[in-house]
Amino acid sequence: MEGDDETYILLLLSDSNLPTGSFVASAGFESYLKHGFPAGPNLRSNETRTIAFIQDSLETYARSALPFVSDAHRAVHEFKRSIDATSEDTDASLSMEELLRSLNTLDQLYHDMTLNHPARRASTAQGVALLTLFTKGFSPPPSLKASLEQKKRAISIKTFVDKFKAMIRREETQGHLPICWGLLTGTLNLSLERSQYLHLFLHARSLLSASVRLNEVGPYGAQQLLLHAVRPLVEAETSRCRNKKTGILDEEFDELNAGPATTWPLGEILAGRHDLQHSRIFNS
Repeated sequence: MEGDDETYILLLLSDSNLPTGSFVASAGFESYLKHGFPAGPNLRSNETRTIAFIQDSLETYARSALPFVSDAHRAVHEFKRSIDATSEDTDASLSMEELLRSLNTLDQLYHDMTLNHPARRASTAQGVALLTLFTKGFSPPPSLKASLEQKKRAISIKTFVDKFKAMIRREETQGHLPICWGLLTGTLNLSLERSQYLHLFLHARSLLSASVRLNEVGPYGAQQLLLHAVRPLVEAETSRCRNKKTGILDEEFDELNAGPATTWPLGEILAGRHDLQHSRIFNS
């Protein structure tokens, strides 16, 4: 994809008005604060507490989610190559079934690795919202003029997304956020590197939004943190985890060093206790 095209897609996907449901989830931040964390004399200011949580959350989320984003993106890319390589519908259909099986396997593995119900609930809600966003907001309108090949490609991609959504409705798969994000950005021709970076950026931004709603920081303070404190965290985790994979799409795979992992058990425990709070703003 040309640089200007990618930049335009980035602008669209980073729009806070997109109906993806990300701002109803705090990724455990609300429970984290309600349980009295973090503790220590150096973590007394609201800004410091927010940054401490974002750093820990980004570290574990990058290691657990980016491998699934990467593999889903790679699978969609291979499917699109198969469409371009043949004009036979049967070949594309076979490739589509293989892609759906791969995404289903990725989805089930991520579901098994997500250790608490509130996180699973938020992830699937946001994942399905991304698929709906594609079919209703990002797929080409029928009235748009396009070549025959472009129309065939668009129809194949939309058919594939519709089939994956149908699998979710039939409860044959889950529709978790990292898999659906890789699917969405792959269909929109966003490069894998930018897809990874934007995914972590949006995760951090949603945590800052939660901090504002929890009265930890103000709107202007959140923007300051997003520019000056969050950026190096996102860049560091993207660089550290960009080559991690799940192993599902690879014959040779070093699971210990390159596989997904959860690195913050305390965060998982606190996120799992979210529904036990007497009152709560967020759904995770």
